[in-house]
Amino acid sequence: MNLTQNPFIKFLNLEIPLGSTIVITPRSILIILFVFFITWLVLKTFKKIIHRALSNEAKIKFKSIFSFFNYFIYIVVILVTIDTLGLNLTGFFAASAALLVGFGLALQTFIQDIISGVFIIADQAVHVGDIIQIDGQIGKVENITLRTTRAVTRDNKVLIIPNHIFLTKILYNWTENGALIRESVSVGVAYDTDTELLQKHLIELALNHPLIHKENKPIVLFEDFGDNALKFTIVFSMSNSFNLYKVKSDLRFSMNKLFKEKGIEIPYPQRTVSIINSIEN
Repeated sequence: MNLTQNPFIKFLNLEIPLGSTIVITPRSILIILFVFFITWLVLKTFKKIIHRALSNEAKIKFKSIFSFFNYFIYIVVILVTIDTLGLNLTGFFAASAALLVGFGLALQTFIQDIISGVFIIADQAVHVGDIIQIDGQIGKVENITLRTTRAVTRDNKVLIIPNHIFLTKILYNWTENGALIRESVSVGVAYDTDTELLQKHLIELALNHPLIHKENKPIVLFEDFGDNALKFTIVFSMSNSFNLYKVKSDLRFSMNKLFKEKGIEIPYPQRTVSIINSIEN
């Protein structure tokens, strides 16, 4: 029996024109679907094998990266399959050139975000739970996806940051070197202040704060002899950097109370103004 005369074979090779230059057949459609199925099966198996060897945190990162490469592999597979089948899509691409250019421009920032997201997840520059500062905004990272990073500010507002911002702006990661951070509060006092007694009071004041580390004892630095005051800085350590501004505020309140109780003066800037009367002739 001649296979070319078989109705089923004839149906598979039936040419279906789509415009003047594009021709497809049921056979090519079935091959494309079969290749897609095999690709999906291979990727799914690969994902399962990798997942078994990863920790829970690594699984989240791998899922985001794998999603990007998943789409990339599908695009490569479909293009290779179309080329192998000999399907001519030149006319389609030529007719859609303007549309594709506009579509590409619209996706430019989107692709930047995706690529940036892959870099962020891969090099672990930012983790969930990190305290970050970017463009003057401070937030705690709650979620990292391929396109955006979500962070919650101190006033419970949600920052949705496009990932390409991390590659174009200066990023401060307050917890990159670990949860423990060192901070300081500066103050100026009058020249007749007992500096040794002041040092003792400031250290005690810092140690009494519940969020300041007791193991890493605060220190007081005599910074400079200012124009109007002796300049001191108290340096302390804390774990929860998200509450930093609250801790600094608390210390300033306590300093103000302490200075009033101990009679320590915070001097005002002093200026000498000379008034010269001119005599008009």
